[in-house]
Amino acid sequence: MISNGDDSPRAAPGGGPFNTARALARLGVQTAFLGRLSDDGFGRQLAGLLVSDGASLEMTSIGSETTTTAIAHVDSEGFAEYQFRVQGTSAPNLTLDMVPEHFGPEVAGLFFGTLGLVLEPMASTLMQLMSREHGRRLLMLDPNIRVGLIPDAVYRGRLQTAIAKSTIVKASDSDLAWLYPGLGYEQAADRILGDGVRLIVVTLGARGAFGGQGDIRILVDAPHVDVVDTIGAGDAFGAGLLAWLNDHDLLQVDLSLTPEELRESLGFACLVASLTCARAGADPPTRADLLKLES
Repeated sequence: MISNGDDSPRAAPGGGPFNTARALARLGVQTAFLGRLSDDGFGRQLAGLLVSDGASLEMTSIGSETTTTAIAHVDSEGFAEYQFRVQGTSAPNLTLDMVPEHFGPEVAGLFFGTLGLVLEPMASTLMQLMSREHGRRLLMLDPNIRVGLIPDAVYRGRLQTAIAKSTIVKASDSDLAWLYPGLGYEQAADRILGDGVRLIVVTLGARGAFGGQGDIRILVDAPHVDVVDTIGAGDAFGAGLLAWLNDHDLLQVDLSLTPEELRESLGFACLVASLTCARAGADPPTRADLLKLES
């Protein structure tokens, strides 16, 4: 529910992994949404949007709980702060019996993020899934930390475990400031790489993005756009990065990029995120939108 300070909040579809799945599918990547949706009106709308964008519901479970809701308060510059209504709702009720016992070879990577590692029993379910799939396929983590909703001590420990099992960690500079107080984002990135992560990517808002792998450190600028709001921009960035890696056959557990590949992947992800900021709500671009820019 998006509020711009008036008396009539606007309902919009969202949620980190949901946004990421839609963005990936719009970019032409074969994608499935593994999560729990409600069978209420909002849940049916979410399912319909995933399907219309080309994402599979084969791994999605449906329940009678009401749809999980976030209240996004958007300021005059388009930046959003969030409050959540989660008690007794659909998203947290993802249990291990709803997860496939194994994935076929067509599943090259798994994306985890946002409240998936906060809300129970979903958080425990996904942590078990990460442990099972660690070393088998590429795992990407976006913590997307929402201060005020997370159980600090428990979550910090869980997040550190998740980081150590991830191939790619994508985080904002504010995420890293919360996770590693007193460290700049470059120092925090070094810490994460020291945990065995193959690639760390840090989003810097309008300043672009930073990436690190091994001894490579790259900073890229973001394209300038007129910002409508920033809802879903980070999710679009993560999808853009994964889409670029997929397009170049680089969704691999032992991911290794050249400096030029890292620069190009960050630039593509920034473009996808910037175009999302130029639209209201989490409305990521399609592959056709990007082709129009090139023509």
